[in-house]
Amino acid sequence: MTNIRLIILLLFASIRVVAQQQIAYDNRVYQSSIKSVEFYNSTKEQSFPIINLRSADVLLLSFDDLRGGSQYYSYTIEHCDAEWNPSHLSPTEYLQGFTDDKITDYRYSSGTKQKYTHYELSLPNQNIIPKLSGNYLLKVYEDGDINKMLLTRRFYVVDSRVSISADIAPSNNNLLRQANQKINFQIDYGSLLLQNPNTDLRALVLQNARTDIAQMNTRPQFIRGSQLLYTDVTTNDFPGGNEFRHFDLRSLHLNSDRIGRIYLDSTNTVMLLGDPNRNQSSYSFQYDNNGNFYILNQDGSNPRIDADYAHIYFSLAGNKSDSEGAAYIVGKFNDYQLNDQSKMDFDSTKGRFYNNLFLKQGVYDFQYVWVPKSKNIPDNIALEGSYFETENDYQILVYFRRPGARWEELVGFRQINSAKR
Repeated sequence: MTNIRLIILLLFASIRVVAQQQIAYDNRVYQSSIKSVEFYNSTKEQSFPIINLRSADVLLLSFDDLRGGSQYYSYTIEHCDAEWNPSHLSPTEYLQGFTDDKITDYRYSSGTKQKYTHYELSLPNQNIIPKLSGNYLLKVYEDGDINKMLLTRRFYVVDSRVSISADIAPSNNNLLRQANQKINFQIDYGSLLLQNPNTDLRALVLQNARTDIAQMNTRPQFIRGSQLLYTDVTTNDFPGGNEFRHFDLRSLHLNSDRIGRIYLDSTNTVMLLGDPNRNQSSYSFQYDNNGNFYILNQDGSNPRIDADYAHIYFSLAGNKSDSEGAAYIVGKFNDYQLNDQSKMDFDSTKGRFYNNLFLKQGVYDFQYVWVPKSKNIPDNIALEGSYFETENDYQILVYFRRPGARWEELVGFRQINSAKR
């Protein structure tokens, strides 16, 4: 009987491991009632989620639960490599304090048509502190059960031990000089003990903090003393894209930028002005927030709990039809996910794509992504265009694996802007 019980326990444990492995090691929301997830360095709203090791830096997580009431939410963090694979370290190796903890900071919405509970978490805190530099995945789950996942967020802990210099230039490809932005950078590893600079360091370049628009550099083009030069003509050549579209819903009582009509009834309904296809021959400047969104409410005093939700209606004249492919609405507000919620419906009588999203009051950046049926590969340019003049942020992260080590350290970080050369 003892052997049978042991076998059952082992089978149950293996099922739990498989379930955990199905979690995406990316920014994801797993429950439809969870909205308005924000995660950033507390020094600046919507900033890149990175902190320095053994510092006073703090990350702030916040989200709303539209079910209301108070729920039992727990969280933990897991160390990952540069490609977001689990490092398979024991939590005691990368965590100081507890391996998990409960979220206790929550407040109920006030004066809103849509009732919700707003949750916040600061990290690190007195209960959970990362001991190693590198990539981390924050996991928030319900009822103390890791298999009832609520959301996951990526963040970074850097132990700065290398210096990074970088610049942005037009593409070396003459056909792409008007559309692309080429990132050239140099790493000085100083006294860092490298056995082989070609294999011990990796550098990742992100555009606007998007891991779906990123390039991994596994070896430098040139080595000059302690300086590693990443200037190959074929690498780190990014389509500049276009400035993000946006709308301003800080107030539900006036039609601000890009707002067509507002209907206030049992629910809030907002009709945006129609959007055109912007894949044109020339660049046109407009201010944007590089894909970010900000929860704001001019009609209240604390947007965390008094900003309301509204059904936002989008329409796009894409000069295409659903027989050719599908259009999606993406931005940081939905983690740039192409799914059923972000997919647009096509009205053949009007020749336009439509969708509505349930969003909290604030200022939002967004863009349209086209997925042609012929290739079934997301195309960020077909509906937006791509221009060298576009203002973008680029993040450079440098990873180091010591000889024989079981994990990668994050030893350098630099952010540059294409408009500040």
